[in-house]
Amino acid sequence: MDNEIYLTREYQYYSERDKLDKPLNIYSAKVHSDWIDYNGHMSESFYLYAFGDASDALFQYIGIDNDYRLAGHSFYTVETHINYYLEASEKEPLEFSTQILDLDSKRLHIFHQMFHGESGDLLATTEQILVHVDMNKAKASEIGLSVFRILQKIWSEHKKLPSPKQKGRVMQIK
Repeated sequence: MDNEIYLTREYQYYSERDKLDKPLNIYSAKVHSDWIDYNGHMSESFYLYAFGDASDALFQYIGIDNDYRLAGHSFYTVETHINYYLEASEKEPLEFSTQILDLDSKRLHIFHQMFHGESGDLLATTEQILVHVDMNKAKASEIGLSVFRILQKIWSEHKKLPSPKQKGRVMQIK
């Protein structure tokens, strides 16, 4: 599948000049033809796929590059909650925002929102917990210092933002 990550910035890494007082807008995409299901709109699994690409854009932004991964370090998703609101059709533009909800030395709690790139309508959200992993040892490990410092700077501003209404939702039939 040929899927490009479109960073919405001229440079891909965090800069001290960045304003962090709102969710990050660092990724956009278009709905690919192979994301379309038998109902004629984006299949539910590809919402998660697109959110994964938004996470990859976040990782690039905070300095997780090939060298970081080749050194045996990465984030693994351990929990995901997705809320679907509106359909998306082939070739429609998508814009993503990313908010850090929490952070400690080994874990990252993030929230992505997917918007229609023209109308601005909210299409879907995802809340995720990720754990930092030493892939050589196959176990959780502390986030690399340079990456952690960037995350701390973002988190210091994002914790002032209102929590998304979908945060921590529990699934149940009432």
